[in-house]
Amino acid sequence: MKVIPTEIPDVLILEPKVFGDGRGFFFESFQRRTFKEATGLTPEFVQDNHALSGRGVLRGLHYQVGPEAQAKLIRVTHGEVFDVVVDVREDSATLGRWVGVRLCAKEHRQLWIPQGFAHGFLTLSDYAEVQYKATGYYDPENERAIYYADAEIGIEWPLEGDPVLSERDASAPRFIDVESFTASRVVEG
Repeated sequence: MKVIPTEIPDVLILEPKVFGDGRGFFFESFQRRTFKEATGLTPEFVQDNHALSGRGVLRGLHYQVGPEAQAKLIRVTHGEVFDVVVDVREDSATLGRWVGVRLCAKEHRQLWIPQGFAHGFLTLSDYAEVQYKATGYYDPENERAIYYADAEIGIEWPLEGDPVLSERDASAPRFIDVESFTASRVVEG
């Protein structure tokens, strides 16, 4: 596995070894030992999620606080997305900064997002399927959202017109008004 750093040191692009021939391809999308050797991390995933979205659908920016704060390993199994993470860690030197990465099924790249980052993606293909592993269970009481077009963050989404948003994402609060992530509030266990 090849690890590609991003502008925010804790956010990583992962390129698995892909074995292909006339039959197709094979790769390990996650293997704990290889992941630890490449990143030094040993996440305990407790939930897998799978989202299907049409062209122009923008999901996010979402994160969780409290004991179910989530680190995520993102991959696209069909199509292409522009995947974005925003640092919401209150003690971070990169608080409020964002990283955007194009992920597509053909390249098999994955994105590692630690706890303390808001996450969202924009579908660039006719449709895309995004799958991700999470280290915390979904907890609606502790889920938070940030408005995708907040000028303070300044994400440069590759939009062609207005995105398709959920009602909740369309009315999400601005960055200045959201609860930041504090590692001390996370219950280890």
